[in-house]
Amino acid sequence: MSEEPRIRPQPGILEIALYEGGASHVAGMENVVKLSSNENPFGASEKAREAVMRAAHNMHRYPSTDHAALRKAIGRVHALDPDRIICGVGSDEIIHLLAQSYVGPGDEVVFTEHGFLMYRISTLAAGGTPIAVAERDRVTDVDAILAACTDRTRLVFVANPNNPTGTMIGLDQLERLAAGLPPGALLVIDAAYAEYVPDYDGGADLATRLPNVVMTRTFSKIYGLGGLRVGWAYGPRAVIDVLNRLRGPFNLSNLALAGAEAAMNDQDHVTRSREDNARLRDWLSSALAEKGVPSDTSCANFILARFADESTADGCDAALKAEGLIVRKMGGYGLPNCLRITIGDEPACRRVAHVIGRFMAERGRG
Repeated sequence: MSEEPRIRPQPGILEIALYEGGASHVAGMENVVKLSSNENPFGASEKAREAVMRAAHNMHRYPSTDHAALRKAIGRVHALDPDRIICGVGSDEIIHLLAQSYVGPGDEVVFTEHGFLMYRISTLAAGGTPIAVAERDRVTDVDAILAACTDRTRLVFVANPNNPTGTMIGLDQLERLAAGLPPGALLVIDAAYAEYVPDYDGGADLATRLPNVVMTRTFSKIYGLGGLRVGWAYGPRAVIDVLNRLRGPFNLSNLALAGAEAAMNDQDHVTRSREDNARLRDWLSSALAEKGVPSDTSCANFILARFADESTADGCDAALKAEGLIVRKMGGYGLPNCLRITIGDEPACRRVAHVIGRFMAERGRG
C-alpha cells in the first residue's frame, strides 16, 4: 500500500490547465505564416531594434531596478504620472502580481466567459475562485458582471478590446462598472490592444480619477516586442506600491528596457501599424463575410471567424495549415466553432481569404 504524497502544491494549482501559446510550426513545412498569436506582422520599429543592439554591449551589467527611464517615456507619451506606473514581464506578470497581492482563499475574481486565459490561471495560483460571467453576443455585459459580484469579489478583469472576440465597450460603461463594484474590489482594464483603437486611452483617465481602477498595457502587440516581454500598468499610487513590493527587482533585462523605451518614443511606427491593420482587417473581414464566414466588428489586430459548427472550423483550420497558414483554434476559450485569425500583411490576408473561400465552396458542394 503506497503512502499518500506529503509534498503537495497549494490548493488550486493542480486545477490550472497549462497555457498553450499560438502554434508556430506545421509538421513537414519550413515556410509558414504565423497568424496565431496576434503579433505585429511589420515587427518592431527600426529604432527599437537599434536600441536593443546597442544594449547588447551591456549584457554583463545588471539592469535598472526602478525602470525610471522607461516609466518616464511612457508617462511623456501618454501624459501620465511615472510614479503611478509599474513595468512587468509582459502584462501577464502584472495580472499575476495583482492576483498575488489582492486574492487569497475564499476570494473571488470575476471576468467574462471568453476573457484572457491568464485571469483564471492567476486566480487559481493565488488560491482564489474564478467566476466566469456570460457575455452578450460576445460583448462584455456590465450588468451581468455587477450581478456576479459579491462581498468576496476582489478583482474584476475586463479586456477592452477583448481577446479573442475583438469587441469592446465604451468608457462610459467601464466607469459605470467601476462605480458599481463592491467596496473591496478593483477593476482591472486589460488594454493590451488599446493602440489599435483611434482616440482611445485604454482607461487611463479612469485610472487617474478613480481609486479602484487599474489599467494594464503591453509592448507585445502593436509595438512588436513580444519576444522581449515588457508590459506596464497605471493606477492608484497605493496599488502600484503594493505591486512593487512583490515585483522582482531585476524582472526586466537591459535589452527589454532599451527596446521598450525606444519603441515608446517611436509613435510614427505605431501610427503606421494601426492604419495598415485597420485597412487589412476591414478588407479581410469583408472578404470572409462574402464567403459565408462572419465575424463581429473587431477593434484589435485579429478577427474571430465564426463557422456553423466545430467540425467546419476544424476542417478550415486543417485547410489553412495545409497551405502553411497557422491560425488559432478557440476551443480553449469556449468558442469551438471559431478561428482567431491575426491580421498579417497584405499577401498573408489575401492567401487566407483565398484558402477559406475555396474551403467553403468545396464544403458547400460536398
